[in-house]
Amino acid sequence: MLNRPLDSPLNRARRRAAVGSAAAAALLLSGCEADVETDGKESRKVTVKRCGEPVEYTTPKRAVAYEGGSADKLFSLGLADHVYGYVMPPANPPVSESPWASDYARVKKLSDDLLNKELVVDAKADFVVAGWNSGFSDQRGITPKILDKLRIQSFLHTESCYNYPKFPERKAPFDALHTDLERLGKIFGVEKRAEKVVDGLKKRERAVESKAPKGDPPPVFLYDSGTDQPFTAGNQVPPDDIIEKAGGRNIFSGLNERWTQVGWESVTKAEPEVVIILDYGDKPAEKKIDFLKKSPRTRELPAVKKDNFFILDYNEGISGPRNVDGLEKFGKYLRKLKR
Repeated sequence: MLNRPLDSPLNRARRRAAVGSAAAAALLLSGCEADVETDGKESRKVTVKRCGEPVEYTTPKRAVAYEGGSADKLFSLGLADHVYGYVMPPANPPVSESPWASDYARVKKLSDDLLNKELVVDAKADFVVAGWNSGFSDQRGITPKILDKLRIQSFLHTESCYNYPKFPERKAPFDALHTDLERLGKIFGVEKRAEKVVDGLKKRERAVESKAPKGDPPPVFLYDSGTDQPFTAGNQVPPDDIIEKAGGRNIFSGLNERWTQVGWESVTKAEPEVVIILDYGDKPAEKKIDFLKKSPRTRELPAVKKDNFFILDYNEGISGPRNVDGLEKFGKYLRKLKR
């Protein structure tokens, strides 16, 4: 996943579900190509925070994006002309399902493996967008500091800055998404376009919140994967905001973590009324639901007994504009939920 640790099961994931309402959102977010405040020859320099670190950027002309969330953010700002290519591990969803499929088709697929320094250098990239401990990694020798020494600019997703060494930054997941779009807008000189996109997302978010069911929020468990121990979402990743804004309560919202392992005992004790299944290829939703219905640890959970399962698409669960698609769908689901 874009902003998850390398050993995360979601890093080996790929989405299967169709985009649904994302196609309509694309019309709002992408529009025509944005006008960047350079003529393609003149350099434009601006200082923008990379996590908590002020960094001077020159307008990128040959950007490389790692995973769907990174590319979606750039494409939503109308920046396809400034994107050279993308890296999309095979476990990720097909780009043909993206609301920005036409933009993906215009740029190069550089690799179906993990991001690495050699690939970036070979691409002659001048800008790399990825998350910390996913695309960027000390273990694999590709970090912003290493790229700085190579004079290759980089940008980290704010959602992944929670444990970035020396410059941690913590924001609520949707605030982090807005921040990324605003910062990218400044880097590329499309601040007005970024403001319009962010305002559109916020308007959609408020619309869902205004219709959230009244009363005690239903407890919700996000099930990513895992049989011995479940992998779930803490309060530092988008599903936590999706659940809360839609009118639910993430049973692990008290964990100051991103994607993390917990014990089945804590799931059982919380008695979730809804289970969100994060849907991706080699562990599709159907198999996860089947496991939960058969396992003695989970088959008596209120959500499982009532068949209260909601499927969240991969790119609606990682940091990117499609988070709001997931919010709208889950909000609709909760409004129809019988308790």
